[in-house]
Amino acid sequence: MTQATIPSQTEDWLQLDRQLCFALYSTSLAMTKIYKPILGELGLTYPQYLVMLVLWETESLTVSELGARLSLDSGTLTPLLKRLEAAGLVDRLRDTEDERRVLVSLTDAGRSLRASATGIPEKMLCATQCSIEEIQFLTARLHALRSTLESARSDD
Repeated sequence: MTQATIPSQTEDWLQLDRQLCFALYSTSLAMTKIYKPILGELGLTYPQYLVMLVLWETESLTVSELGARLSLDSGTLTPLLKRLEAAGLVDRLRDTEDERRVLVSLTDAGRSLRASATGIPEKMLCATQCSIEEIQFLTARLHALRSTLESARSDD
């Protein structure tokens, strides 16, 4: 930090509403609450929706690749995938070339569900009352922030 960016010692920087972490956390909770009824119509939870978004992009990938994409460990991801499999949306199969790897792929029902989900981004855009440009800016800025934080963590 340069001298110009150091907060004044007279300001209380330990106030909850001054914390970036709380702003991100509470905003995430608010977003999830908006998603809940929308995704409920599709029979999905928010984490399941994130899995489906990745699979709609790629069709098939390993559990570890999916976990890396979503920043989830296999302990969190496995029960989620089991529920999606029980719902008939995904298949999980051992890789014939390497039995340690589990491949996750969409079923026909999983592919078909995509058509029902196409209106979700527009509903969320309306809920945020942001323009598309604002959403793109916020998304890009948050991706950059995450990258910076991940780099800072790896420097420890």
